Amino acid sequence: MVERVRGLLRMAEDPAVTDAESQAFTAKAAELMTRHAIAEAEARAERGEEPDAISRMDYTVSGVGGHGKARVKALADIAAAYGCQSAVRGNSSENTDRTIILVGTTNALEALRMLMPSISMQMEASARFMSSTHVSDIRELRNYTRSELETERKRYYRSFVRAYGQAVAERIREFRARLQETVSSKTGAGGVTDGDGENSTRGAELVLRDDLHRVNEEFHKQFPQLRKHRPERTHSAAGYRAGYRRGRQAELGLETPVTSGGTSTLAEGE
Repeated sequence: MVERVRGLLRMAEDPAVTDAESQAFTAKAAELMTRHAIAEAEARAERGEEPDAISRMDYTVSGVGGHGKARVKALADIAAAYGCQSAVRGNSSENTDRTIILVGTTNALEALRMLMPSISMQMEASARFMSSTHVSDIRELRNYTRSELETERKRYYRSFVRAYGQAVAERIREFRARLQETVSSKTGAGGVTDGDGENSTRGAELVLRDDLHRVNEEFHKQFPQLRKHRPERTHSAAGYRAGYRRGRQAELGLETPVTSGGTSTLAEGE
């Protein structure tokens, strides 16, 4: 399954494919990883095994264009949808790289390690296109100076990226919930139980819920004292609306019929 996901993402990142094809490949990869996480939880519950280990992953986020904080916020929201918590190091300089530190189950971190580059690529491409279109549109309204147009472009871009991440995170949560509900209803109807007569899917749900508690506990153990994330001072209502709409419409493979089987914590720390 992991090799299939890597193959799909390699095709998604191939410059020779169209935007639609790239999104479709990323969509299928995201769906496979989401289903895999639920299936793994079910399997562990059925076998009576220990839950998935908690681990940590450092992920570099580009500060190019002065949009680093917006990118960090978007990716932290997406990571939270996979049950991870995050801190960020180096979030004070506008144009330098940041390191987002993710704490989560090994399954969730593996999914994010593979998916975040492709999701970021889609997000950045949409943000560039939409911000350029927005600037072209407002230039027609009145005689803006070059400086005013550049300021508006940056405000729009950052708001778009933050909203895109929020919308994608919402859809991931919704898909995971639907997947669990569908598996639960089928298990209940079919009477599938483990060796002790317990519903295996209920066991999987308990495992997933316990994962969130264990991630939270480990995160606060590693980062007992954190400064609060300073929010972006700039905001564009038009950029936020466009980013949220694009994020809800992005091809993530989360609308396909299901047949089988936390708010983000963003802070600065060392």
